[in-house]
Amino acid sequence: MIEETQNTASSFSVLDREKQLNSIQTSIFDLVIIGGGVTGAGIALDASSRGLKVCLIEKNDFASGTSNKSTKLIHGGLRYLKQFEISLVRESGSERAIVHDLAPHLVVPEKMLLPLIKGGTYGKWMTSVGLMVYDFLANVTGSDRRRMLTKKQTLAKEPLLDKSTIIGGGYYAEYRTDDGRLTLEILKKANEYGAAIINYCEMKSFVYDSDSKIDFINCVDNNTGKNFKIKGNSYVSATGPWVDLVRKKDNSINDKYLHLTKGTHIVFPHKKLPLKQSLYFDVEDGRMIFAIPRGRTTYVGTTDTNYYGTLDRVVATKEDAAYLLKALNHTFKGLDLKIDDIESNWTGLRPLIHEVDKDPSELSRKDELFISDSGLISIAGGKLTGYRKMANRVIDAVLKQVSPEVKNTLKRSSTRKISLVSPALKTDREVNIYQDQLTKTLKSLGVNEHFFTTYLCTTYGRNSDLILEKISSFEGETFPEKLIRSELWYCINHEMTNSLADFFVRRTARLYFDIGSVYEFFELILKDCIEYLGWDNNRVILERKIMNELLRDATQYYDKEFE
Repeated sequence: MIEETQNTASSFSVLDREKQLNSIQTSIFDLVIIGGGVTGAGIALDASSRGLKVCLIEKNDFASGTSNKSTKLIHGGLRYLKQFEISLVRESGSERAIVHDLAPHLVVPEKMLLPLIKGGTYGKWMTSVGLMVYDFLANVTGSDRRRMLTKKQTLAKEPLLDKSTIIGGGYYAEYRTDDGRLTLEILKKANEYGAAIINYCEMKSFVYDSDSKIDFINCVDNNTGKNFKIKGNSYVSATGPWVDLVRKKDNSINDKYLHLTKGTHIVFPHKKLPLKQSLYFDVEDGRMIFAIPRGRTTYVGTTDTNYYGTLDRVVATKEDAAYLLKALNHTFKGLDLKIDDIESNWTGLRPLIHEVDKDPSELSRKDELFISDSGLISIAGGKLTGYRKMANRVIDAVLKQVSPEVKNTLKRSSTRKISLVSPALKTDREVNIYQDQLTKTLKSLGVNEHFFTTYLCTTYGRNSDLILEKISSFEGETFPEKLIRSELWYCINHEMTNSLADFFVRRTARLYFDIGSVYEFFELILKDCIEYLGWDNNRVILERKIMNELLRDATQYYDKEFE
């Protein structure tokens, strides 16, 4: 893996925010990126590692839109075989292996069971051939290659399946991740290469030169309300569901536009849905959904419906929950899961390219570039797994706008080999060795629960050492209290954490997978944020309001979406 980075990196701490904002106002960038999701992050890393001077801004927190609300899989796109999107399956398969190599603690192998049922969508022969083609296209090798299982083998993998309908199963490999943290680590790495990266910085308008090309953008710091401008030579909008809104500001909407679809996931305490095995299973309407054990929970998703509501508050409806519950209770006879059994949920939008007369599940996940007369490059569509390839395509377009003098100084793309996390864990073996070390360290602190080893390693990698070292500075408290306070310290000083939601949702995913800890430690974390960040009473009131709304949306199911 490539480890060297430029020496121009600035601090990735919110405590240096004012200095960072002052710096970007006095610079002229080769590339300004609007949008801090995984696509924008990938573009920032590709561009900065080649030698371009890059600025990325995000109006909310990093990964606060679609990039924190996926199914949290780096997968090869098995479902796209059904739509005959062969090139997408091939690209997704090769990319997932690369991303696993770049961050093996964060992109973790996850064997998936595809149960076959009487009268189901797929028979044994079709499933066997489909998974074989999938392995071939995705270049799957070794023990990750698909296996076809008998009924007995399938039920041994997952005893909760209905014995009366199971006829066998397919067993194949995927990769699980935390999409929000993946996005953050890519941004942190881009910062190491010199990219200026700011969250809560909103682009308000474009200003054009005499040739009707973008000259600079007007922005506002959403922390302070201060206005300023950022100047660059090229501009990219990687704003996901907001792409068309940005294009409207540029007066460049045409007959290609977004078609938004919504995906809801629901989370159960593991004791309520005690799966031994990750599943990808049939739904009565012909779709398929995932059920994946994760820590102390099992999560299930996703729905796929057209969306016409507000972009800024996307929520789960009673209809969404009922759809997923019906699928679960049909597959796992006797569990009788109810809406009250659900611990939390998340709902996100897919910014797909509109195609006439197609159902949501039939729309292509391919990405597409829009280049306006003003020079604005917009990218839409795509999926989490393909972020690196999307970035590569965007940079190809950017390079057509770059002067020959600058272009001649640039390196070739090297993101295939840049480890995403510093210090790096480079192989599965190194991950396993490090987890053993973490287990010993935790035992020395009187902690014997393996959950904490897995949580720390898959969340922070080797940076868990900094967090565990900091624990000793918090005295007279239980380990979970010390841990969460130490995590906050790390996330503020090293991960641009600017709000309670940044911490509880995007940095730690506690809102989704450990919501009880959010309630338990809310006041403790708020108190530390006040001390670290100097929040006044008005800011505290705002933070409480935002978190209360997020907690409400994660635990309630509405009659309809917000307009």
